[in-house]
Amino acid sequence: MGNREKLLKAARDCLYEKGYRRTTARDLTTAAGTSLAAIGYHFGSTEALLNAALHEAVQEWGDRLDRALAAGIDPGAEPAERFAAVWSRIIESFGADRPLWAAQAELLVQAQHVAELREPLVASMAEGRRGLAEVFQPSGTGEREARLVGSLVQALLTGLMTRWLIDPEEALSGDELTEALRLLASELG
Repeated sequence: MGNREKLLKAARDCLYEKGYRRTTARDLTTAAGTSLAAIGYHFGSTEALLNAALHEAVQEWGDRLDRALAAGIDPGAEPAERFAAVWSRIIESFGADRPLWAAQAELLVQAQHVAELREPLVASMAEGRRGLAEVFQPSGTGEREARLVGSLVQALLTGLMTRWLIDPEEALSGDELTEALRLLASELG
């Protein structure tokens, strides 16, 4: 494993153990067994390294979710049943990947104050929005509809994740989320 890979692994470990804001360049190089210069050479900055590690972790989560959805959700299921099943899998990942979600939540707050974080986060969110639209509206839609569906699902995911991190006992399940959306939809007519 080269220095770049060592640094990425160290960054992920530090993100999960210490969080985004509390991880220092020294933490990263100590965990990776590299010099401070290696961060600059491979990534340009500590923040760029942490962003790369977090982006890689989120990509891996998306791949795991895709596999879980492909293996365990009947594509012929009724839309509401499929919706609840997909959300149940996502919610399960909050527990299985708690350090990832905590790091994501911290990054969302930091991006408000650090412009260098905002740009990659915006790009990552756009990619995630497209992927979520495909998961929740597999029949395909136009670009506008995909943006709307993906944005709504992304907002739900962020809200559920935040609630789960703070108070998992009161967070909605996939079935409860489906029921809540049905109640809202009937109100909207």
